[in-house]
Amino acid sequence: MGARFSPDTVDQLCDLIAGAAGKGETLRLRGGGSKDDVGAPSPGAAVVDMRGFSGIVDYDPPELVLTVRAGTPLATVQALVAAEDQMLAFDPFDQGAVPGAATIGGVIAAGVAGPLRLTRGAVRDHLLGFEAVSGRGERFIAGGKVVKNVTGFDLPKVMAGSWGRLAALTEVTLKVMPRPQVQQTLVLRGLDPASAIAAMARALGAPVELSAAAHLASWQGASLTAMRLDGFPRSVAARRAVLIEAFAKLAPMADDESAAVWDAVRYVRPLASDRPLWRIIVPPSRAAAVIATIPRADWMLDWAGGLLWLASEADPALVRKLAEAGGGHAMLARADVEMRGAVPTFHPQPPVLAALETRVRRAFDPAGVFETGRF
Repeated sequence: MGARFSPDTVDQLCDLIAGAAGKGETLRLRGGGSKDDVGAPSPGAAVVDMRGFSGIVDYDPPELVLTVRAGTPLATVQALVAAEDQMLAFDPFDQGAVPGAATIGGVIAAGVAGPLRLTRGAVRDHLLGFEAVSGRGERFIAGGKVVKNVTGFDLPKVMAGSWGRLAALTEVTLKVMPRPQVQQTLVLRGLDPASAIAAMARALGAPVELSAAAHLASWQGASLTAMRLDGFPRSVAARRAVLIEAFAKLAPMADDESAAVWDAVRYVRPLASDRPLWRIIVPPSRAAAVIATIPRADWMLDWAGGLLWLASEADPALVRKLAEAGGGHAMLARADVEMRGAVPTFHPQPPVLAALETRVRRAFDPAGVFETGRF
């Protein structure tokens, strides 16, 4: 195992990264380790534990803006905003084997968003600004601490989902949102994938403002299509009535079962944990075709069919070919060490996009300090 470093000041981090760049060494940025099993092992890289950058910098509930150091546990951030009846609207979650391990910086770097991403936006839509250290060992600031900020390049959108390949986040500023007073889940049972996707699309097109929509292949013995409303009580009741009138067999779900369903969707719990797991982004209209062409697969749909979770031992090349034919792409989200070492995590890009991505990475990290071979 390589060396481990635990800086807790920006100066220490700058010196560490600049030193690695000068020596031609590589560094693997790590928060709580909740995503250690994503990507290939990189034993030659020294690990930089970012949890020393922890703590709340500023929180202004009336302005819906929170600034926090990147190594702060996600659970701490969520508890803080929940105490003010607010939330992180992109619905982040702790996906690691050890509960509570995820840090807010790791969540942003991985672009983790749950079912509410369908209507509330992705991580990049709520990251207002950040402070970080580049692969040159230089501290820089991007974005701002207000919702309306158009100065310079929109680097927060580049940093979200970058998986620690551009810079080391030390501080982030996020837009938060009020927490809904009421939530209600309405369900249809027994639909096939194509019918479920059509139903979710129809509901999204109705004047009811769904917050989430998902389809489970099996829930208590039958398929389950779940549609979620939230907001003020009278508003939720009125929109629920519209949906029930539009779908004859749509039925409300009890609150405890509703919470279990959305946790299952968020954490991909219905799918077998001993099989490779693929995260496939595809136009909803094509998701059913992808499912139909991969035999013996467990699957689940989120984001009204735009996100397909697929647990399958099918040939990785086939999975990616079918995702691409459907107008999407496939990420290997979980597999054993051997497969992670042989199969790239991310979907191969066309040469033009791959060249552009390389130029962007080199702009932040010219010496390849963060090029560990993980991805």
